[in-house]
Amino acid sequence: MADKMEKASRKGDRWKRNVFWCIVALLLLSGVRANAQLPPEARRGLWRAQWITASGISQRDVAIVHFRKFLDVERVPEHFVVYVSADNQFVLCANQREVGRGPARSDLAHWNYETYDLAPFLHAGRNVLAATVWNFGVATPLAQISDRIGFVVRGEGEAESAANTDPSWEVQEEKGITILPGSPELLRHYYVAEPGERLDAAQYDWSWNDSAHSSGKWEHALPIGNAIERGAVLQNINWQLVADPLPAMQMQEEPIGHTVRSSGIEVLGEFPGTGLEIPAHSQVSILLDHATLTTAYPELTVGGGAKSSVRITYAEALIDAQGVKGNRNDIVGKHILGVSDEFLPDGAEHRTYSPLGWRTWRYLQLDINTENEPLRIESFRSRFTAYPFEEKGRFQSDDASLEKLWEIAWRTARLDAHDTYMDTPYWERMQYIGDTRIQALISYTVAGDDRLARQAIEAFNHSRIADGITRSRYPSSVTQIIPTFSLLWVGMIHDFWRYRGDADFVKAQMAGSRTVMDWFLARQRADGLLGDISWWPFADWGKDFSFGVPPQDANGGSSIITLQFVEALRYAAELESAFGDPIRAERYRAAELRAVQGVRKLCWNANTGLIADTPSQQHYSQHANILGVWLDVIPKERQRDVLTRILSKSDKGFHSTRPVPEMTLATYYFRFYLARAVKHAGMGDRYLELLGPWREMVGLGLTTWAEQPEPSRSDSHAWSAHPNFDLLTIVAGIEPETPGGSVLRIEPHLGRLHHVAARMAHPKGLVEATYEVEGTTLHATVSLPPAVTGEFVWKGKTHALHTGKQELTLP
Repeated sequence: MADKMEKASRKGDRWKRNVFWCIVALLLLSGVRANAQLPPEARRGLWRAQWITASGISQRDVAIVHFRKFLDVERVPEHFVVYVSADNQFVLCANQREVGRGPARSDLAHWNYETYDLAPFLHAGRNVLAATVWNFGVATPLAQISDRIGFVVRGEGEAESAANTDPSWEVQEEKGITILPGSPELLRHYYVAEPGERLDAAQYDWSWNDSAHSSGKWEHALPIGNAIERGAVLQNINWQLVADPLPAMQMQEEPIGHTVRSSGIEVLGEFPGTGLEIPAHSQVSILLDHATLTTAYPELTVGGGAKSSVRITYAEALIDAQGVKGNRNDIVGKHILGVSDEFLPDGAEHRTYSPLGWRTWRYLQLDINTENEPLRIESFRSRFTAYPFEEKGRFQSDDASLEKLWEIAWRTARLDAHDTYMDTPYWERMQYIGDTRIQALISYTVAGDDRLARQAIEAFNHSRIADGITRSRYPSSVTQIIPTFSLLWVGMIHDFWRYRGDADFVKAQMAGSRTVMDWFLARQRADGLLGDISWWPFADWGKDFSFGVPPQDANGGSSIITLQFVEALRYAAELESAFGDPIRAERYRAAELRAVQGVRKLCWNANTGLIADTPSQQHYSQHANILGVWLDVIPKERQRDVLTRILSKSDKGFHSTRPVPEMTLATYYFRFYLARAVKHAGMGDRYLELLGPWREMVGLGLTTWAEQPEPSRSDSHAWSAHPNFDLLTIVAGIEPETPGGSVLRIEPHLGRLHHVAARMAHPKGLVEATYEVEGTTLHATVSLPPAVTGEFVWKGKTHALHTGKQELTLP
């Protein structure tokens, strides 16, 4: 009876396979006929490769799948180029060697594909291409836009077309990886990045990318439609493919950390040293300190330990019983709370666990429970990953403490940049305009690399809603709109023009800047102030601002928001004058004049000598007065006095004899605009006195700059990294005088420094400047790249600069 049932089962399986292949053949035949009937212009952009998935899975829920394809190669070619993409993400291997990861995040209308040359990974004979692809469903990070799980490979030429995805590829669902729910304590701080993962070694196919040993249940892949490039006439699928403009992310091995605390076993020094064995029936906890924050893929290799469990928890800092971080170097009386992964060994040797997504940590804790077998930790390492910025810019001086500030700021900028800019690499990993504007300026001047900035500017342009304004962050699967960030996006376009040039790229953004400006122009009141604006008009995490929103009158009147409008109007007018519509430029200038006059008339208080936040003049902030100085809404003769007075509320060394009303203080983010105001007011020599908050963070043991003053959710926030930009542009004084920097203006503000050596990246090379102060004399050495000239300003006098090296001795 059992034999008859087994035979019947086999017949049923054959019948199902036959039906499957008939359906596939019909689909392919109908697709070939349909495509053959299309004129050439309609076939343009249609790939011969197909998006594939696995049958029997829910394509929009959590799923991890493996794909593989066998390639027979007579001899290794010089090149074997393929284009690869997936939803959400993929890891591609060739002959058990990792080729790459991707795709870079984007939206469905601009879905990135990566380009790889597989030739170095191939050998004569049979080869195997294999990929892990995952979709985290509702647990997908907010920065990840998604349609459904899918994978595509296209070979560049005829020979490479053997790699094209179609039903000849095989697929299996990976049952050994599941998603861990986030802890309530974590989620209440707005955690929207990658989820934790659990890998059950007994369920996992450890040879998924090795055809000789794989034990998985493989089936033929299910095609779901031809891949298409963006702009193709035939669009039968959601992903419109574009080539990823970014380089591959950096991957570099680094130590995992050193042991600072353990229980259940004694562990000292670098971990794991020569290996570590956890006895059977043990409960062990080991806390590691990386010494600095990092973004990396942890890789844990173990042997034995069947039915044991390893929990890996990652955190920026430890917290005490009240949830306070305090000094990040202190561990006494503190515990770890954060994102966690779990690994369940199966007793075999050389099992290596690494999560699909990279993690962020300074502190990492292993919590290990063993059953009847000891668990041997063979190795524990990490692979650092981030956008491959190079530190071309530099700042050195006779104040050694500034080098520490530079180092921390650069680390912050590095960790907050991957396939997009990110506000924080731990909590959100979202590309916000407010953060990104500052990050892009650091990229231009320190790295000399504008590729990630171009991606960001275009992404925000793509994010615009029907109303005309941008989303506040993009890519994002959840819509969030901060109208004031749309104004900053116009500033980003202007920044790019000023520091990088490239008129064609700037022109391509102009249509978007116009819809943004029109949205705001329609909301300008008759008195010049902006009226009520919807969504979330964020300005800063000021202590007295309601969820970051500054005070407004009954109809939205706010000097801070109106002054941000003034900045954008000014930049938009310059862009239109250079590239666009002179009539529109005049319209912007007229609106700017009305806004400036409105702020002066309604918000300037003659008694306090300050700009109030609203026409009722009941509330004051540093923010309104910072912008008022920077944008010359406050007359020049009053600017130094205003800055001195508002800074007397927050910064040591600034004292005022006149009473100053209580006011909301600018946090790290908005002090970027403070630095601009201080320089604009002719107080650049006092810039170094503004670095007190950053010195305080160093005293708290931070190795990246925090989101806001304590208590800060995030220990790494890109918008706080602007001192690197300030040191180059204010202290060293190197700035473009003309778009693209073909003419520079160098005006150092050395303050108490006697020696400075600075190097700033430029589209045409490096700008180098060395300053030595002896008594009242300045010895300056300046080197400009080819085809770059400029002027050097010292004590109000201007001196011409030419291409190449020159020395100046100035009284």
